[in-house]
Amino acid sequence: MYRHQKIVLLAIILTAAIDVSPSCAEDWPGWRGPRGDGSSLETNVPTHWNATENIAWKVPLPGTGHASPVIWQDRLFLVWAVEEREQRVLGGFDRRTGELLWQQVVVTAPLEDKHGLNSYASSTPATDGELLYVAFLDRDSMLVAAYDFDGRQQWLVRPGPFASKHGFCSCPVLFEDLVIVNGDHDGESYVVALDRATGETRWKIDRANHTRSYSTPLVREIDGRTQMILSGNKCVASYDPRDGRQHWIIDGPTEQFVATCVYGEGLIFMTCGFPDYHILAIRPDGEGNVTDSHIAWRETKGASYVPSPIFAGSHFLLTADGGVASCFQATSGDRVWMKRLGSHYSGSPVTAGGLVYFTDDEGITKVIRPGAELEVVAENSLGESCYSSPAISQGNLFIRGEKHLYCIGPRPQ
Repeated sequence: MYRHQKIVLLAIILTAAIDVSPSCAEDWPGWRGPRGDGSSLETNVPTHWNATENIAWKVPLPGTGHASPVIWQDRLFLVWAVEEREQRVLGGFDRRTGELLWQQVVVTAPLEDKHGLNSYASSTPATDGELLYVAFLDRDSMLVAAYDFDGRQQWLVRPGPFASKHGFCSCPVLFEDLVIVNGDHDGESYVVALDRATGETRWKIDRANHTRSYSTPLVREIDGRTQMILSGNKCVASYDPRDGRQHWIIDGPTEQFVATCVYGEGLIFMTCGFPDYHILAIRPDGEGNVTDSHIAWRETKGASYVPSPIFAGSHFLLTADGGVASCFQATSGDRVWMKRLGSHYSGSPVTAGGLVYFTDDEGITKVIRPGAELEVVAENSLGESCYSSPAISQGNLFIRGEKHLYCIGPRPQ
């Protein structure tokens, strides 16, 4: 009888683990999370906090930067610059306590020219659970390097030139056995794919318009094709990430881009830009130049330049840099509401549990529920500036402030 009870108890434990783990715990392995679009499948993400309440831990940052934290199981990784030493650094933290376990100088180089809202460590790393991949500007070259989880460098390459008076912010994207990095700059622009294990260049494609942009590619399986969608360099284009072959392209609609595209309801959504502001919904089933045939809807009012948009349920949401947010019905393009949400936004929103989290430059996060009216569920202030995008993992929200790294919610287990 005792043996039977143990078997039943074990079955209950295993069943609970199977039922709970997919919805309650995700890693956040790169820019905008596991799907590259700011979405989390977790349902227990905190919605209320302030500078002292519902903070699991808070640790001072060893340097400056705007890159987001990335999390894999019990490790958290972050990059920063030590400006007085001209160092760009990668560090590994204990996710449960915030303890800095190690730090490695990736490159020491003169501080580049940059935009006032950029930093010297703005490129969010990426990880596959075995290695970490980072990107920085090294004088006039893009630098990409791989490290193991103990901070030991595995390879370092400089796959191409890079020149921009606004600085550097190209986040690595992982696809199969490749590390893909956008090299749009004021010169011979390119997109490059490197071998994850060696750093060797596997493919490299030219970008014709030679114009700086900072968008990160989004990879999706759409209608039987693997598409890597990238806005920037005076166009929006889709490529096959395995070899760089172009599927389709839309000219413009402007010159420079920062925000990453999102996908939902069968459409690609993008926002830009400079000098002109546009929001486009694009049907991604075309071939060749589809400028005149595949734009489902367009809007110019309320577009954002730097913050990426988000897709939640049947709604497409974004906030303009100046603080005015909009919610659209995704398929029709009908604007559901348009309201001032904050002062100024540099970071991009995240979504979990049917809610969307917008964090402004003052470190104030408004948690909203998408719908016919603007419903602010909570307003939370960290008490310090914030220019990065949040990360969500294992029931906690991680926010990089100007001076501290925060773990919000219950003490991690």
